[in-house]
Amino acid sequence: MSGPEMKSPVKTGYARPLDLKQGRVDLSHGGGGRAMTQLISDLFARHLGNEYLAQGNDGTCLPQGNGRLVVSTDSHVVSPLFFPGGDIGGLSVHGTVNDVAVMGATPLYLTAGFILEEGFPLSDLARIVMSMARAANEAGVKLVAGDTKVVEHGKGDGVFITTTGIGFLPDGVHLSGDLARPGDALLVSGSLGDHGMAIMSKRENLSFDAPILSDTASLNGLTAAMLASGAAIRVMRDPTRGGLAATINEIARQSGVGVHLEEAAIPVKPEVEAACELLGLDPLNIANEGKLIAICAAEDADKLLAAMRAHPQGRQSAIIGKVVADSNGFVQMKTRFGGRRMVDWLSGEQLPRIC
Repeated sequence: MSGPEMKSPVKTGYARPLDLKQGRVDLSHGGGGRAMTQLISDLFARHLGNEYLAQGNDGTCLPQGNGRLVVSTDSHVVSPLFFPGGDIGGLSVHGTVNDVAVMGATPLYLTAGFILEEGFPLSDLARIVMSMARAANEAGVKLVAGDTKVVEHGKGDGVFITTTGIGFLPDGVHLSGDLARPGDALLVSGSLGDHGMAIMSKRENLSFDAPILSDTASLNGLTAAMLASGAAIRVMRDPTRGGLAATINEIARQSGVGVHLEEAAIPVKPEVEAACELLGLDPLNIANEGKLIAICAAEDADKLLAAMRAHPQGRQSAIIGKVVADSNGFVQMKTRFGGRRMVDWLSGEQLPRIC
């Protein structure tokens, strides 16, 4: 997204305004000419514009923040594009903001690359862009650079979005997956599996008495409150693809420790549990887009839990296990019946295209 037209997103000067009700994406919208400039000006810049995006150059000059730079990038190919509780637009912002936030950083900027399929309705694209704008505003981040490409009909799937997040990590804050130590406590910020099962219920046309909604949300407000608590946090992660099971196994491998989970302490909504039973899925393997896990020193677990529960996005937070010495890096769970089972990560992807 570059060019002088970015400086005046509302008054484009084109004879025909962009038809956001009946119009569709065509190859000219990615060709670098007037049609592409109009799409950028009338849609992207209108909703996502700010003083950095309006510089109109091939790159954006940003002020230098305090602390260390944190950068994360992610591609979003969720299907369907619109699902109960969210859409690909908000999801693309939330996912990248969260990846920066769980590093302990303050997310400030985003870039976005759009791959559009020829024939995609401009009304749906506008809905996606406006959702991105709302999510960015709520998270306090600005989209500062972007790119748009169009592929022929049948060679894409509507919209793919790649976002990069930029934030700054204060001096003295260091969170990493290799810092977990035996005795540490493991916490989760809320119920698991909501996002993945919202996607599956939409794909399979499943309906429940209590509808399943995605938990997609930006967590930088919650992470800031957690860091402000003064608790000795070792690591934070957002358990997206592969769910809690994959995330905990990854940390156990990085730190060379084991983890013991308590099934009875892990929050899962009844409707999500019912959907998982119906489809033969394990909630621990299901993706989340608005939850995080944290590992902290055992003596600070109650302090951290109180800080999480005091935040709107952490009211269902719980202590769900502990780190143990185990050179094998096994993750085990005490079941509700008193037995113990291994919690392994999947060899492949259980639910494709959920983010």
